[in-house]
Parts: sequence; C-alpha cells; structure tokens
Amino acid sequence: MMVSASIEREQARVTFPIRNGVFIAVVGPSGAGKDTVIDYARERFTGDDAVAFVRRTVTRPCDSGSEEHDTLDEAAFARAEAAGAFALSWQAHGLSYGIPASVDQAIGDGRIVVANVSRGKITALHQRYENVAVAVITAKPEVLSERLAVRGRETRQEVLARLARASAMETAGAGVVTIDNSGERSIAGERFVAVIRKAIAFADVGRF
Repeated sequence: MMVSASIEREQARVTFPIRNGVFIAVVGPSGAGKDTVIDYARERFTGDDAVAFVRRTVTRPCDSGSEEHDTLDEAAFARAEAAGAFALSWQAHGLSYGIPASVDQAIGDGRIVVANVSRGKITALHQRYENVAVAVITAKPEVLSERLAVRGRETRQEVLARLARASAMETAGAGVVTIDNSGERSIAGERFVAVIRKAIAFADVGRF
C-alpha cells in the first residue's frame, strides 16, 4: 500500500505531456524482428546514459525465443496496473504488457527511451510525451511467414491471420520511420541507430 501511494503521489505531480526527452516507440508485425533491431541498437549504445532501453513486464515466462522481460501472472499484473506501476499498458494475443512508470522520469530528465509497444498505443504516447518518434519495423510477407513458423508458437491458420492483420495495418505521419528488416540484421540495425541519434540531437528542442 505504501508503494502504491508513493507512485500515485509522484504521478499526481506530473504535468502531461512530459517534455525534454524523446520516446521512441518500436512497432511492427510479429516476425519483423523488432527485438533483434532493438538489441542491435542496445549494443551500439552500451554505456550511454542518454539512452534507456525499456524492460517490459509481460504475463508470459521468459524463454530463449523471446525478449528478456519481467514476468507477472495476470492477477499480479492487474494489481500493479491498478497501483499505477505502468506508464503504458495493453493487451495483445492473450497477454498483458506494461511499460514501467519510471519511463516518465527518464523522459523528464531529457533521456531517450526506446520501447517495443503496441501500434494501438501511439495516440496515448503522444498524449503522455511531448516528443515521440515511431520506428515501424517491417519485413517481406514471406520472411514474416518463415520467422513465425520457426517460432512454433502458432498454427498455420494463426500465422496466416497474423499476416493478414499486418498487411492491413499502416502507420504514417510526422515522426514515423519505416525500416525493412528482411535482410541482414546490421542494415536495419544501423537505420534504427540513426533514428536514435536523431532523437538525441533533437531532445528538448521540438516535436518530431
């Protein structure tokens, strides 16, 4: 209860949208390699305190085939969400995801925050943070299909449904960069590194 009250007091003092830093939202269909691109950039910015790579909370155990994340069961996640532990949370594919509330402080301190988020939360991000950049990680349909099949988490019908949803989704506008990750990891990785460097240059200057 004391922790919950502390979080609520801190959030009550925050004025939205939060300025100074930049939130880089990484979005895209399953199989596009979002985590791969993020991990590439994380290696490039090791030791750079200006850039924070978010560790999400997910209601799924960690395994070798997924990102490193904090795990809560559904009941514990709901309690944390109600207590204000997340700056952003959503549900997808039968799971719950959360971005820690500490991100607000990082943005307020002028840092660059990088996180894999739901495309449906972009509007909420713009409401919460003054400076938001969106990196859409994509790949050719045949590449997506192959990667999803290798995961072995879904049936063929579920994979086809995912691909249909991916083809129907489009994100565009100011501050949006699309990166094709069909080829070598370094190609998409370097393009994403450039997005982060731009965010560093423009932090606390203006909107993307």
